[in-house]
Amino acid sequence: MYDYHAHTNYSDGAFLRWMVEAAADAGLDGIGFADHCNVSPEPSARRHKRAFGFNLDLTYERRREAIEAVREDVDVEVFDAAEMDYDPAHEEAIAAFLDDAGFDYAVGSVHDLDGANVHTRSHFADKPESERRALVDRYFEKLVALVESELFAVAAHPDLIERNPHLRGFATEDHYASVVDAFRDSRTVPEINAGRLLDDYGEFHPAPAFLDRLVDAGVEVTVGTDSHEPDAIAPRVREIEAELDRRELEAVRLDHAVNRS
Repeated sequence: MYDYHAHTNYSDGAFLRWMVEAAADAGLDGIGFADHCNVSPEPSARRHKRAFGFNLDLTYERRREAIEAVREDVDVEVFDAAEMDYDPAHEEAIAAFLDDAGFDYAVGSVHDLDGANVHTRSHFADKPESERRALVDRYFEKLVALVESELFAVAAHPDLIERNPHLRGFATEDHYASVVDAFRDSRTVPEINAGRLLDDYGEFHPAPAFLDRLVDAGVEVTVGTDSHEPDAIAPRVREIEAELDRRELEAVRLDHAVNRS
């Protein structure tokens, strides 16, 4: 069992060593740290990541040293990854950074919509329904572009909009079909993400109807607990294992192609 999507103090999670120890205690064979990273040239993006401390583009080498140190002390594989904010307009900058950084793998995410983070409920609350539907269209267009870019091994929480009650329920069969087609033709795989399963949202990503379409189409999946705290790992792992068993699925293991000296 591998968890390819967790966070540490190098973005918005707990201390790296605590997260590794919790992964070992949860019985995981491997834990991948995909801390948030943004290389957008937009001034607003730069201000946001500095304000919230999402500076992995500057600190990944320091985190890599910490990962190398902790690998010697635990009986669990630890992977050096990144969760990259994706926008089609910034593919060149993303590709250049990933080539230079040499992570074990990269996770791609669409977090930004209409100039705001999808989680920012207040930004979307007062928009008319027609505008919110159009924004959901745009979200799925960006998600398809992410998958087609071939920049990432994993597409994170591929229906993140469902976490926001003002955007929830607007996804359509056509949206799902476009994403399924993209995944079938790409090396990128979606994850079963438990980041809000035990919280207020209460569902996996993808939501059941979306995951049904992916499974029916033979699209492989991987696993991400999206944990930010040590105590979150074990219960999320148990829920993901139960879901995989229920669906008779086996999560794919990423081809890391890691060369460690």
